[in-house]
Amino acid sequence: MSSRFNLPVPFGWYAVALATELESAEVKPLTCFGKPLVLFRTSQGEAKVVDAMCPHLGANLGVGSHIEGETIVCAFHGWKFNGDGYCTEIPYAERMPTRADGRQCLNSYPTQELNGFIWSWYHPKGEQPLYELREEPEFNGAEGWIAPVVDEWIINAPIQETGENAVDTAHFCSVHAMQDLPEAEVEIDGYIRKTKLINKVRGINPDGSRTEEETGSIELTSLNNGPGQTIQKFGGSYDIVLMGTITPIDADTTLMRFVYAVKAVMTDEDAMMQDAFRSVLSGQVEQDIPIWNNKFYNDSPILCDGDGPINQYRKWFSQFYC
Repeated sequence: MSSRFNLPVPFGWYAVALATELESAEVKPLTCFGKPLVLFRTSQGEAKVVDAMCPHLGANLGVGSHIEGETIVCAFHGWKFNGDGYCTEIPYAERMPTRADGRQCLNSYPTQELNGFIWSWYHPKGEQPLYELREEPEFNGAEGWIAPVVDEWIINAPIQETGENAVDTAHFCSVHAMQDLPEAEVEIDGYIRKTKLINKVRGINPDGSRTEEETGSIELTSLNNGPGQTIQKFGGSYDIVLMGTITPIDADTTLMRFVYAVKAVMTDEDAMMQDAFRSVLSGQVEQDIPIWNNKFYNDSPILCDGDGPINQYRKWFSQFYC
C-alpha cells in the first residue's frame, strides 16, 4: 500500500469501459482493482470480465485471445473459458484435469451494461453485489437528451480522496476561486449519499469584476451510489446531467470519467453556455489533480466549522472497506 494513503480498494460497482469501446467478439486487456483482467464480448453480445491469467501456464488472456461463441480462447494453448470462469474445453486433452473439471478456474466479476457503460462488481472477498446500479434515463435514450461529451483523467489518489471534494466546501474558494462558501446539505441512506450544494451567483461589473449584489443561485444535486457511480444534476437557466464514474486502477490510482448529457434541441446561446459550463466543471477537476496527486491521507484531521461535513462523508465511505 502507498505510504501516502494506506487505503484498500473499496467494494462496489465500477465502470470498466464505455459500451461503445467493446465490439462484438472483441477482447480487451484491463487493469482494475489492482489486478490484470480481461474484458470480452461474446458472440451473443454479452460483456464479460474475468481474471486475465490463464490457470494453465499463465498466459494473459487479454493479449492475442479470440472469441468462439460464448467462450474466450487462450492464444497460448487454445484452452477455452466461459464468462463465469469455467474451462469448457482443452482441444488436445483426452480428459479434463481434476482441478478444472466442473470447477471455476478464473475469478469472474458480475457485469452489467447500463447508462452507456460496462460495469463490473468488485468485492475483495468475492461476495455478490450488495446494491444495484442506478439507471438514469438521460443516458439511456430518454427523448430529448443526448450524451455526447466524455472527459477522463488518471489520478494518483484513491477513490475516497476524490469523493471528499464534494463536501470539502472550503476548497471551492481557495482552489476554484469562488467568492462564497457554498451551503451543503447531506442525506445518507445506506449505500447512497445525496449532497445538495447551493452556490450564490453575483452580478458582473462592466470591467468584469463581481458585484456584491447576489443575482441568483445555482443548485447542484450530487448522488453517490456506492463509491463508483455519481450522478450530478445542475439546475438553473439550463439543465445538465453529469454521470461521473470513478474506477480504481489499483488502491492508489483512479480513472475518473465525466459524461455529460444535455438537451438535444437548444438555442445557439444555450449551447454556448452549456459548453462553457462543462468546460468550467472539467477545468475544476484539473485544478484539483495536482493536489490529489501529491497530498497525504490524514486520518485524524484538525477541522474547523467552515470545512463541511468531512467526517460524516468518511464514516459513510468506510462501509465499503473490508
